[in-house]
Amino acid sequence: MAKAVRFDEYGGRDVLRVVDVPVPEPGEGEVLVRVRAAAINPGEAKIREGALHHLWPAAFPSGQGSDLAGVVTELGSAVAGFAVGDEVIGFTDARASHAEYVLVDAANLTPRPPAVSWEVAGSLAIAGATAYAAVRAVSPGPGETVAVSGAAGGVGSIAVQLARRTGAEVLGIAGPGNHEWLRSHGVKPVAYGDGLAERLRGAGIDAFVDTHGDGYVALAVELGVAPERIDTVADFPAVERYGVRAEGSSVKSAAVLAELAGLVAASELEVPIAAMYPLTEVRAAFEELERGHTRGKIVLFP
Repeated sequence: MAKAVRFDEYGGRDVLRVVDVPVPEPGEGEVLVRVRAAAINPGEAKIREGALHHLWPAAFPSGQGSDLAGVVTELGSAVAGFAVGDEVIGFTDARASHAEYVLVDAANLTPRPPAVSWEVAGSLAIAGATAYAAVRAVSPGPGETVAVSGAAGGVGSIAVQLARRTGAEVLGIAGPGNHEWLRSHGVKPVAYGDGLAERLRGAGIDAFVDTHGDGYVALAVELGVAPERIDTVADFPAVERYGVRAEGSSVKSAAVLAELAGLVAASELEVPIAAMYPLTEVRAAFEELERGHTRGKIVLFP
C-alpha cells in the first residue's frame, strides 16, 4: 500500500484526504515512479472545487496532481530508454501525482539533470510548459515590449524569464515585494492595482501574457495590443469575447520539459520555490496557494 491524495466530492480544502491505496502496476508503455516531489497548481484547486466541471469533470474518488519528479521503480512492457533507478521529471494527465507512487506514460518523462533539485524538477512540467506556450504564442522579439501579469507567480515567474530570452523588454506586473526579484532577472517591475492602465499606457506594449485573469485581457485590448498577440492562461471567457489566444497547454511534452530542465541546469532559468510541504499537509499547501501571493511554486514531498 502507498499514500495518495483523494477527494470524494467537490468542495474546499477540507474534502482532501491522504489515504492508503494499492501501489499501481505499470501497463504497456507505462513506468512506475516513486515520487520525490510534486508541485501543486491553481487549476487543481479549481477542479477540486468543481469550477471547471464543464471542461474537466472529476470522477470520484478522484486523485489530483500533474507535475512530478522521482525515481523509476518498475517498467511496463514496450518501454525503452528508461531503467529501474533512473531519476526522471515528468507529468501525468491522470490526476495522480500527489501520491507516493504514480504511473506515467514513458513518453511523458525525461531524465532529471543532477543540477536540477528535486523540488524544482517536480515543479517544472505544468508551469514551465504553460509559460513556454504563452510566450511563444505572442512571439516577442528584440525591440519589442511584452507585459506579463502575475509576473512572480508559478507561471509568470518563468514566463518573464523566457520572454526576456527573446531579446524583448519585459514589464512584470506584480506586488512591490517581488519587484527586486524581477529587476534581478532583467525585468522592469510595474505595480498592480489602481492606476495600472496609466502606468502602462506610455510603454508601447506589443504583446501581453496574462497569467492572472481578473480583467487583464480587457486591459491589454484597451491599451491597443492586437488580440493575436495576447495570450491568457487564466481568463477563458475573454478568449471568446476578444478573440485572444489561450495556448497554455499546447506544448506540454517531454521535449519541452527537457529543454526547460536544461536551462535550469545551466543556470539560465530560475524556478522560484515558495514553500515545501509533506504530502500529509496537502490542505495546508493549498491554503497557502489560495492566498495568492506566493512567488513561484509550492511543492509536496511524499
